[in-house]
Amino acid sequence: MTAEDDRARAVWRTRLGSAFRTALACAMVGCATLYGPEPLRTQIPFPAFAYLTAILIVPDATLGDSVRGCWHAMCATAQVVPASILSLWLIGPEQFSEVVAAVAVAVGAFMVAVPEWSHLMTKRIAFGQIVIVYVAAVVYGRETGDVMHPIHVAASTALGALASFLALLLPYPRLAYSEVNKLSRLYTQNASERFRLLMKAFSAQNTTIALETISQTKPLQETGAKLLQSIKLTQEGVQWERPQIRPKPQFRKPGNRLQDIESQIRGMEMALTCCSSFPVISTDQEQREVLLAMELQIGLKLEQTKCFPALVDSSTAPEPKKGELFNKFLDSLKTLNPNSENQTASFFLSCIKLLLDDSTTAKKNPTHNVEKPNDKESKNSIQEALHRSKRMPKKEALLFAFTCSISLGLAVFFGVVFNKENGYWSGLTIAISFASQRQATFREANARAQGTALGSVYGVLGCFFFSKYPELRILALLPWIIFTSFLRHSRIYGQAGGVSTVIGALLILGRKNYGPPAEFAITRLTEAFIGLFCFITVKLVLQPTRAATLAKRQLSQSLGTLQEFISQVGISPDEKDMDFVFLTLRQKQEKIKIHVNQLEKFAGEAELEPDFWFLPFQVACYSKLIASISKMVDLLHFMVVQMQSLVEESLVCGVAWKEFQEHIDRDLYLFKKDVSSSLHFLEKITLIQSFSVLEREEKEICNDLELGRSSNADLCIAEAEKIISSIIHHSNEVTEKFWAEEGEERSKSQMALCQSAVRFCICGLMRETKEIERGIKELVQWENPSNRMSFYELSGKINALFPE
Repeated sequence: MTAEDDRARAVWRTRLGSAFRTALACAMVGCATLYGPEPLRTQIPFPAFAYLTAILIVPDATLGDSVRGCWHAMCATAQVVPASILSLWLIGPEQFSEVVAAVAVAVGAFMVAVPEWSHLMTKRIAFGQIVIVYVAAVVYGRETGDVMHPIHVAASTALGALASFLALLLPYPRLAYSEVNKLSRLYTQNASERFRLLMKAFSAQNTTIALETISQTKPLQETGAKLLQSIKLTQEGVQWERPQIRPKPQFRKPGNRLQDIESQIRGMEMALTCCSSFPVISTDQEQREVLLAMELQIGLKLEQTKCFPALVDSSTAPEPKKGELFNKFLDSLKTLNPNSENQTASFFLSCIKLLLDDSTTAKKNPTHNVEKPNDKESKNSIQEALHRSKRMPKKEALLFAFTCSISLGLAVFFGVVFNKENGYWSGLTIAISFASQRQATFREANARAQGTALGSVYGVLGCFFFSKYPELRILALLPWIIFTSFLRHSRIYGQAGGVSTVIGALLILGRKNYGPPAEFAITRLTEAFIGLFCFITVKLVLQPTRAATLAKRQLSQSLGTLQEFISQVGISPDEKDMDFVFLTLRQKQEKIKIHVNQLEKFAGEAELEPDFWFLPFQVACYSKLIASISKMVDLLHFMVVQMQSLVEESLVCGVAWKEFQEHIDRDLYLFKKDVSSSLHFLEKITLIQSFSVLEREEKEICNDLELGRSSNADLCIAEAEKIISSIIHHSNEVTEKFWAEEGEERSKSQMALCQSAVRFCICGLMRETKEIERGIKELVQWENPSNRMSFYELSGKINALFPE
């Protein structure tokens, strides 16, 4: 059985298990509210919210996630119940009209949404509680009660949370710890298979075999990325299960450790895909045996990464001498002489070195804070500023709070006006759907509307077929919950549509005494439409966020962050500050990754979003741009790693550091000048909504003297080739110089390897920058078909209208 078969079976078992536990939690709520003792049922008059709480916590959760969900439910109850008791006592339940209830919901939602420390799930549960408390005051008036009504809402929430916790315990606990270990085993199998194929391609003696082998790694790469994402999501629940596992100075989460392995394997793939002919290097029988030994050694290392690191005693584990085989292979190579231009082989081998050397990986990814000398005062001022920022809500938090407040208030008002008894559903439909980050408004609303309709129709059909046996209606939920557990992982419906689909059926099949099912289904669909309409209207007024708009904006931010990072790449002239410089660059690199992930998410949502009267979303253009930006992020990661290794090896060799640093900075200056200016120009182009302002400008500028751009695109490409040639020439001069000096020969070989790998990264970054230019040019021409200016004339226009 292959690793892919193992993963498919694991996915099938995981989703079936999630569906079973969701059904078990809903069955517990249903049995307690439908068939439980009378005293219990009187204390839980809102079974619908118990179902909602369970659905928010259980799907795809582990035991640690359920414990965290129960904590969020407790926090939400602590925020809502005391405030609602006070407001009901001050105003009086009999005084609550449609307007008063809408205002109370809006104020309560705003107070819940403002604190940034509050988790999103806490806010969603609190929103639902607020809606139920104040709408019930309108429906029942004086019968509501000042104290008991909020307590009943809290009891319904507690029932859903308790059912969620028990469902994750029965028939056996689904531990996050076990899930992380299982996913880690699948990932290491995947990584081992990819590494084996890449080593086979590296040693291939002809191009055909090498290309066929490389093509086999592409589906494995996609699977590995999905497994790694699942590990990162699951590992957050481990501490809720085992609070004794604390982040020690050398502690690293499994997802972070495996991410290092993923990056290094991606680097090997990148090196081979850039190679035009094979074999990459000529090897004899002895060298091939050394490569095979290194392959086995890395396989053993991958086996050791399966277990959770907190329970592995590294002091007792055998530590093989991982550098010996690599040094032996490097010493035997004649091809990688100091002036070798075989950058592909150098970069490939540098990735193998990182895989072999655990200490290198830990050193390149420090977990402790590195501070500049004598900067305690600045650190104190930064901490004080952070403390002030926690007290004052940010603009984004206030905007999110206003969005939740106004949309919930309007939804409750119009929902109660339309149907007083069922006015809950307009507010509850959107209460559980808010997100602190910007979302694709139309896509989310469309998924929820379709999911609500599907679930309601299924519920009505279930009531029809089980009309003679109403006690068995809840059994009809089992196949539907299984179906929706797979549906929520689909691209069309996603989590929002899947949750709405299962809730639509639960509210009909899992309750009683709500009237004729068909009539209730129609009423709830109407209430859901009212809520979604209010939600969309407010979002479009306060945050006009189509997915395509978000993708365009995120593209600009990604390019800007990338340009900022590249402009700061360099080596400090002071050896004491080098650790701080490299750590700062790594922190900025993490920021770029967040932007790229958001860009990929928005592009995927824009592909599924309706176009309406807008231009169609250019999926192909964005896919190329995302691929190029992702490659640049990977190359920058390796560039920083190799530069740090280069610094360390130069110190071992005893090379005059300041002179060596001047040569490197000279090469980096040429590289940064070209790439940073190109990315800055592309960022400004993507920020422009319409080119009508440029077309009305009378002044024609054909050349941009500041950027050094010409109206002829071929000159730009020639300039890039010239810069690369200059970098290679300077690099060879420096290599020859330190090779001629006295020092350890092996360190000189390592230094030559690092320098050649840095050159590979620089060439790759310039190549991907040109690909991004082509992609932006295609995107601009598609969005502005009437524009007659050339791409490089636009450069001059933009710099004239928007000077620095």
